[in-house]
Amino acid sequence: MGTDLDGVCWAVAECFGTGESFDIKNCSPLTLAYIGDAIFELIVRTYLVTDKERPVQRYHNKCSSIVNAVAQKNFYAKIEPMLTEEEKSVYRRGRNAKAYTVPRHTSPHDYRIATGFEAVCGYLYLTGQMTRLLEIVRHIKEE
Repeated sequence: MGTDLDGVCWAVAECFGTGESFDIKNCSPLTLAYIGDAIFELIVRTYLVTDKERPVQRYHNKCSSIVNAVAQKNFYAKIEPMLTEEEKSVYRRGRNAKAYTVPRHTSPHDYRIATGFEAVCGYLYLTGQMTRLLEIVRHIKEE
């Protein structure tokens, strides 16, 4: 079950003439987390902007309270039971990846879990599974 959203990654790649040699299997877990962080933040920002009108600073503050390592660690605990074995494998790769820096106000433990969560988001986006990613985010919101 897919929608036009599922092909958004490849539409971007096609627009710029990239992606023909791209292979998700060769993607490092930190690369998955890098794009996953961006796509998760875009989903959160889109939700906030379409929810109700607010001053931009309030959008930023609310988004920052959702898109951070501690919140993402808690999100992972909520979604873990609904993940497929493949998604759990991507999570473990992201969690176990060697990050060379950890933000000041975050524990290494929380940061590793958040990196795994972001890797799952990136994996789903890059494999054209936006519908599945939105299903997971919707589950987080409902909890």
